[in-house]
Amino acid sequence: MKLNIWQVDAFCRGVFSGNPAAVIITDEPLGETLMQSIAAENNLSETAFVSGCADKLNIRWFTPVTEVDLCGHATLASGHVLFNELNHNASEIKFDSKSGSLRVLKKDELLILDFPSDRIEEVPPPAGLYEALGTAPNRCFRGRSDYMLAYSDEDMILNLMPDFTKLGQVESRGIIVTAPGKECDFVSRFFAPCAGINEDPVTGSAHTTLTPYWSKELNKTELSAVQLSARRGYLKCVYSGDRVEISGRAATYLRGEIEV
Repeated sequence: MKLNIWQVDAFCRGVFSGNPAAVIITDEPLGETLMQSIAAENNLSETAFVSGCADKLNIRWFTPVTEVDLCGHATLASGHVLFNELNHNASEIKFDSKSGSLRVLKKDELLILDFPSDRIEEVPPPAGLYEALGTAPNRCFRGRSDYMLAYSDEDMILNLMPDFTKLGQVESRGIIVTAPGKECDFVSRFFAPCAGINEDPVTGSAHTTLTPYWSKELNKTELSAVQLSARRGYLKCVYSGDRVEISGRAATYLRGEIEV
């Protein structure tokens, strides 16, 4: 069986920045074992699998080792493929997913994700978390899937050098670290060794957690964000209570065909 595949850099300022995701679009859904095998072979942080027709699309996301319930950058990449590679002629795409209904809107050069907001609560840190990071934060929160740690300044985020073996022993999809930004409202990094990704270049879904927090801290609903990975990611976020809009650009790096 031959399948078309695209690799797209999401939340980027052009190719070689942002977060690369693979996108595969089929009429009928693929088997779960096959999707996981393809994602492992791609060895990117996420591969998105879109199936169905234009008015009823389903999306699933796989890391090299597991399926996840929500992924922002691979959803942005999927919207980019549908809009720009497959000439989807509407201004909005709707996906059914394990996290409910998701939308991708196109506005000029930006793609806008409409995702459900996360709900966080301040919690004591789990055993070993601060030791794995090497530097303790000011506050520790827990959302649906991730821990979020708030630090006081951007340089602390940049200088973190986690012990990923120890961090992988913390039971959580991922660890978000964040601080106020120098040239944007807030910065972050995202570590997910439990999901087979030591550091994710740009994590759209983490901004469903980050945006409500920083909206309250900064008393504003429109925020600019940078994810401080080596590739850098650039996002605009709008908080509206139970939903978060996460905007960014995407660029096609590869068009190809795989045989499985």
